[in-house]
Order: sequence, then C-alpha cells, then structure tokens
Amino acid sequence: MPLIAVLPGDGIGPEVTTQARRVLEALDLGLSFEEAPVGGAAYLQSGRPLPPETVALAKRADAVLFGAIGDPRFEALERRLRPEAALLGIRRELGLFANIRPAKLFPGLEDASPLKAEVVAGLDLVIVRELTGDVYFGEKGRRTNQEGLRQGYDWMGYDEGEVERIARIGFETARKRRRKLCSVDKANVLETSQLWRDVVNELSTEYPDVHLTHMYVDNAAMQLVRRPAEFDVIVTGNLFGDILSDQASMCAGSIGMLPSASLSGGSGANGMYEPIHGSAPDIAGQGKANPCAAILSAAMLLRHSLENEASAQRIEAAVAQALVGGARTPDLGGTHTTQQMGDAVVQALR
Repeated sequence: MPLIAVLPGDGIGPEVTTQARRVLEALDLGLSFEEAPVGGAAYLQSGRPLPPETVALAKRADAVLFGAIGDPRFEALERRLRPEAALLGIRRELGLFANIRPAKLFPGLEDASPLKAEVVAGLDLVIVRELTGDVYFGEKGRRTNQEGLRQGYDWMGYDEGEVERIARIGFETARKRRRKLCSVDKANVLETSQLWRDVVNELSTEYPDVHLTHMYVDNAAMQLVRRPAEFDVIVTGNLFGDILSDQASMCAGSIGMLPSASLSGGSGANGMYEPIHGSAPDIAGQGKANPCAAILSAAMLLRHSLENEASAQRIEAAVAQALVGGARTPDLGGTHTTQQMGDAVVQALR
C-alpha cells in the first residue's frame, strides 16, 4: 500500500491539501496517508520548522504532498528558524534538485488571464527549474565594507555536473512533448550563466531530435507576456526559475492553478508535490483559497511517483470539467469556496 506523507504547513496549506487528499481518496487507489507538521506550524509545536520526525516520514513515504509555508509572525526569527528554512531543508534532505512546473491555460479561463485571449491562446508549457543550487544555497552573509557600510552578499554558483543533470531532465521532458527546449540564463553578464550555456550546448549533441534555443532571462520574461504559447519547455536555474514560473502562472489565469513536482532525478521516487502559491495568510481560514493547484499536484504525484498515468489524467480531466461547469474560486472571478471547488472536482471524477 503506497504511503503518502502529507505536510500541510501554514496559512492556506492545510485547506488546499485537504481537498487534494479528498480527490486522491475518491479514486479508491488503496493509498495510505500520514500527516506531519512543517514550517511555522512545526515551529510552534517543536521550536523547529523541519522536525526530524517530519524528515523521517518524508524519506519513508512513497511521495510527499506538500501544502505551503510562511507566516509573518516568524519574520523576526533568525533565518534557520523561519518557516521557509523547512522548504530548503526538505529539498536538501530528499535530494530534490529538479522542479517541474507546468503552466497550461484551461478551457474557460481565457478571461481570467491578464493577457488578451488571442495572446494567451494555446498556452501549454513546462518550466524545469534547478532546485538545490544558485544563490539560495550559496554562501551568504553580511559584513562591513571598507567604507564602513553594511553589505549583504549571496554567492551564485553551479558546477558542470549540476547543470548537466537538470539540463538532461529538460531535454527528456521536451522529447516527450513538442521537442522544443529553451535554456534561460544571463550569459552576457554572469560567468555562472556562461558555464550553464556551455554545458547545455555540449549536452545537446545527445538530443539531436530536440530543438534547442537560448534566451536571456530578461528577454524570456518579456516573451512570456508577448507570446507565451511559443514556449514548450524552459530549463533554467533556481533564481530565474522561481521568478519565471510565478509569471507563467499569471499568464495561465491564476497562481492558484499551477502545480509542481520536485524530483531527485528521472524517477519520481520520494518526489514532493506542491502548489506553487504561497501560504497566503491574509485569506487563511476564510475558504477563499483555490485548491486546484494542490489537486493538480496530486495528479503529478500519481504520474511521477506512482506511475499511474491513467489516474493522473482522470484528475486533470475532472478539474477541467469542473471549470467548464462554472466552478470558480474568487481568484478566478467566482464565488466557490475551497470546499465547494473540491466538491466540484470530486463530483466530476464520479
């Protein structure tokens, strides 16, 4: 019996993971679930944002369903005790270096996108983001410079092995789709990006069937607004991927619609699945959160970790059917509560 570790986290995390779990249970796949605290919720219980017991469960489980973390009450804590430290920590503990973030415009949501319908039509892309390197994991700190001024620093760096393994996932993902891969960097300014581009070019000789292009990150941000449907698969580093994936979510109508998978390689073993939105403490407990990103993350869990493509497609089809039927949470311009949106997807499954 596959074990799913459920880590609800903070803010709206518990609300959306509850609906995702309901959808998984409605499929009657014989899954078992075990819950553990993470983020601010864990800090309140144990004084740690990522307790050892939570890590142990995540390692023991076949997959992790993650909610969201972040709580302004803890912003004054030292960085290692803040909720966000749990997310970086669990990625490190599970070796999750590849983040897969699809952005697709569901039928009926054309008006939800801030872009014109004719611009966003046909949007269906995947961002492959490196997850355990770059400035988020490099040396960082504060110091006083020669002028006596306070200075903050964050070290950006990748070695060629780190670039090759994420680029390979980018190529493999593109090979299963429309065979177009855009590598995003800032090679005209950053030496780290020049190495990135060199390694991606070297690896491309193994994938002659995939059309490779390169784009500077500022241009990529512009083109995501100008012609988003032209993209198939984007592969990029941690910092740039963090920014571009959120931008892509708004092109698709709402950040509440985008799921993600964090993987340790080509297989989904010990994968972690989470909506890309944050904890949204301003609407927590009000029933306004859109659970679709968490529900679609559950579909990715079935696809990558449990290798159940048929059930993954059933969930995705049920979300599409619920939307076509008029189910909308406030972020999509509707009045459905989180629970009612979950109800609509479960009903569509049946």
